[in-house]
Amino acid sequence: VQLQASGGGSVQAGGSLRLSCAASGRTFSSYVMGWFRQAPGKEREFVAGISRIGGMTTYSDSVKGRFTISRDNAKNTVYLQMNSLKPEDTAVYYCVAGTRTYYFSSGSYDYRGQGTQVTVSS
Repeated sequence: VQLQASGGGSVQAGGSLRLSCAASGRTFSSYVMGWFRQAPGKEREFVAGISRIGGMTTYSDSVKGRFTISRDNAKNTVYLQMNSLKPEDTAVYYCVAGTRTYYFSSGSYDYRGQGTQVTVSS
């Protein structure tokens, strides 16, 4: 599957952004989907995951209550709505697809798209 993320940009703290990730290739609904991020000098971090049908989601503690992951299987697209953004959310955000759990245990996934930069200024 090929993944194409978009929607990144620069915002002030407290603002919002919506990331999108369009998938092509094998049946989209056969994959659990998620978002990871990586800030300069830091390790890759799991952000959010969603089950194949979209009925279950999970978030890292650092974004819980502020970010919402969703998917539209008819459009082969997964979204990440980011509200109340903080400077520490600044990172490159990556869309990922997996064939195991939507928790993306051990940070493993099967496919990753190119990143989209999110910059939050104070």
